[in-house]
Amino acid sequence: MAMNGSERPTSIAHLDAGPVEYRLEPRGEASVVVLHGGHNRAGLALGEEVFAEHGYTVLAPSRPGYGRTPLRTGRTPAGFADAVRELCGRLDIDRVTAVMGVSAGGRTAVTLAARHPAFVERLILESALSFHPWPDRRTRIAARVAFNGVTERATWAMVRALLRANPTRGLHLLLGDLSTKPADRVVAALSPDQRAALVGLFSQMRSGQGFLNDLHAAPDLTSDVCQPTLVIASRNDGAVDFAHAEALVAGIDRAELVVSQADSHLIWFSEDHPAIVDRIGHFLRA
Repeated sequence: MAMNGSERPTSIAHLDAGPVEYRLEPRGEASVVVLHGGHNRAGLALGEEVFAEHGYTVLAPSRPGYGRTPLRTGRTPAGFADAVRELCGRLDIDRVTAVMGVSAGGRTAVTLAARHPAFVERLILESALSFHPWPDRRTRIAARVAFNGVTERATWAMVRALLRANPTRGLHLLLGDLSTKPADRVVAALSPDQRAALVGLFSQMRSGQGFLNDLHAAPDLTSDVCQPTLVIASRNDGAVDFAHAEALVAGIDRAELVVSQADSHLIWFSEDHPAIVDRIGHFLRA
């Protein structure tokens, strides 16, 4: 299952850059850093099963504006990339097998790999943003209306209320913006377990100040990435156009593209995801 159970325990580190909320799950000597996407935070594990299966320690920090990490800790991908490197030093993590960037967390993952090449061995990007302009004007306006400091809490309260009252209708509404396919077809293709997991995920999401911060442009460091990179994306992604994956592969010398057959941005909820998990496992061990 892509997401399991309730929110997991987190801690706070007080760094020179500022406070950072993080979740550390020790398993073995090799470590992976996971940088979550929009509306998420350190306590919500998504797409991490491959690391647990192969015995990797997982460090998942909340990006600035999400969870208990304030914006001031690092408003830019570069600022937070350096904060993550500092956090790893505090936790005695001297080198990581991989950094995984999910969706809007992709820009920070790329920046971390580019700025700290001796620290990061590999890079994994899932449904990730490139540094191309994002999002479109309509989505940008809608985000500023729904997720500003006044409305964000009410927006997610309404989402949770709808999911409790009518889960199927709620999934139609939420997945409609995450897929290029009709929402009813996307929902119909989900198994009962996948529907339950998605309801659980959406019910726990919050945007804080983080999502609006994600809308800002950032310097493109893809050409500075020297590590082997796995870029995983779906052509049916309605949130991050497939062109972002193509741009990442074109800009990173050692990048490989894996095309997911997922019906939406959420590549972890698709029939071919087990095969993708296997591909990630091979990539980590290469």
